[in-house]
Amino acid sequence: MMEDKKLSEEPTIHETAIVKDCCLGEWTDIGSNSFIYQTNFGAYSYTAGDAQIIYADIGKFCSIASHVRINPGNHPMWRVTQHHATYRRRWYGFAETDDTEFFDWRKEHQVTIGHDVWIGHGAVVMPGVSVGTGAVIGAGAVVTKDVAPYTIAVGVPAKPIRMRFSQHIVEKLLQIAWWNWDRSTLEARFADLTDIETFVKKYEDS
Repeated sequence: MMEDKKLSEEPTIHETAIVKDCCLGEWTDIGSNSFIYQTNFGAYSYTAGDAQIIYADIGKFCSIASHVRINPGNHPMWRVTQHHATYRRRWYGFAETDDTEFFDWRKEHQVTIGHDVWIGHGAVVMPGVSVGTGAVIGAGAVVTKDVAPYTIAVGVPAKPIRMRFSQHIVEKLLQIAWWNWDRSTLEARFADLTDIETFVKKYEDS
């Protein structure tokens, strides 16, 4: 049974979730046992729980299922050892400071998720990847390459299987950019969000 909750402009963060150095938008919902670090998390987006997200830019209205991993940490495969003792040096007593250059390298490989993206259960989005607005990432997928807007990608490694809509509809949706509407506009036009053909005809010139 779905838990009875009511969201608000203030982000909702489950008591078991950890959110550090992040910017959360309005009406966001961070599910249980999620860990989010140095990430911009757009308005109305949510995690269902047990998500791990670092160094990412998440758009608005994104649906992130449970056990999703966005930007898992890379290891230095070019070094003699790829073990994190070479960069988390303080943990092991090898140095007084950690390898900041390595962590800067990790931050440079940010993940970008567009608006209204659905990421299925257990999917992994690898460092440096961009997922376009309106895309769908299938459950268990491992995304190693960029995914175009409104594309459904599945598998390991993830590959596009089809578009959600025709190219004409995709272009119109990107032009309308409804995810940027303010709250009052969303409320006034909310009923139109369920019919794609009517929606595009009604708002393509707005």
